[in-house]
Formats: sequence, structure tokens, C-alpha cells
Amino acid sequence: MRVLGIDPGLTRCGIGVVEGALGRPLTLRGHGVVTTPSDQPTPLRLCEIERVLEEWLDEHQPDAVAVERVFSQHNVRTVMGTAQASGIAMVVAARRGLPVALHTPSEVKAAVSGNGRADKAQVGVMVTRLLRLEEVPRPADAADALALAICHLWRGGAQARLDAAVAAAAVTGRGR
Repeated sequence: MRVLGIDPGLTRCGIGVVEGALGRPLTLRGHGVVTTPSDQPTPLRLCEIERVLEEWLDEHQPDAVAVERVFSQHNVRTVMGTAQASGIAMVVAARRGLPVALHTPSEVKAAVSGNGRADKAQVGVMVTRLLRLEEVPRPADAADALALAICHLWRGGAQARLDAAVAAAAVTGRGR
């Protein structure tokens, strides 16, 4: 399975593609960051994020998209930009019929490091180890996007199998 992880942000939107499966080695397929200037109008910034995400979807052909779930922050302006970028990520994936999963930051941290309160440095180190890289992916937004993709490969795949089993049991009447 190939997953495009997206760490949404209006100024910096992290992107990472990982291929693998639960219990198998993971393979890095690409990572980067979409940057938009803060002095540019928001609609144009969102268009740039959409354009780059579309390019990544064309190039990497993922099976699923994992996006960091937006959580409440004290800075309303920051959370609004993050939510807007997140919405763009979900739209470009849905337009192609790709499943979209939202993962919380603590869920992602726990999946890659075993600690839901890990800091960015710990997440970066674990992403480096899990993908067998020479150095931590930079900037941190790209490492976070890779962590999202890894989280989805490990947790989302298992959840999808559970959902399919429950659906099958409901059809056959065995789930009662």
C-alpha cells in the first residue's frame, strides 16, 4: 500500500509518500513541503497547495491519503489556515476517489515513537529509523507528513480490515 501523508499548513504544508504494510519494511517514495508566502492572498495560497498536491497524486499514485486532524490551538489565525489547507488536501483526494483518513497528532506520535507526547525531534528520529534513512527529513513538516503516512499504514490498514470484516459479517448475518 502506498500512502500520501499531509501535514497541513498554509505557510508550510508537509508532504510525504511511504509504501509498505504492517509487519513489512517501509519504503520512502518522496517527501517535500509546499510553501506559500504569507503576504499573498489566502485563495492564491490555497490554489498553490492544491496544484502541488495534484502533482504529487499524479506522480506517486497513492492508495490512500492521511491528513493530520486539525486540533484547537490558541492562535485562531493559525488553526484557520491549517483547517483550510486540510480541506484542500481532503478535496483533491476525494476528487480522485481516494480514501482519506484523519489522524490526531498524538495518534501519529504514538504510532511512530510509542509515545503520544513525543516531540518533533523524537518523531523525526523515529521516521529516520523506520525508513532507514541517513538523516532526518527536513524540514520538520516533511518528517511529520512521513509520520502520518507511516501511522496510516500501520493503523489505518488494520482499521480498514476490521471495517471490512464487520461489513462482511453484517451482510452474512454473522455479526448479530
